[in-house]
Amino acid sequence: MLLTIHVTPGAKSNQVIGWQGKTLKIKIAAPPVDSKANEALIDFLAARLGLKRYEITLESGRASRDKRVRIPLAEEDVLAAFTSDSR
Repeated sequence: MLLTIHVTPGAKSNQVIGWQGKTLKIKIAAPPVDSKANEALIDFLAARLGLKRYEITLESGRASRDKRVRIPLAEEDVLAAFTSDSR
């Protein structure tokens, strides 16, 4: 599935904020410098979804807060992972 994410870098901690339409809002603690926030986002998604880092691909938005990420799971599995309690 292709997931649209709005990222807020430099937060106090990594956390899922919730859905805004079809966009998932996530806060990431890493700063937006030298792709640190992108790497932290991939790590966060992989841990949350039970995937390996290399299974998740940043398709677009490397220098933007709005990103599109390819995840090798069914849409309903991804929605369930981020709709339940924010871990």
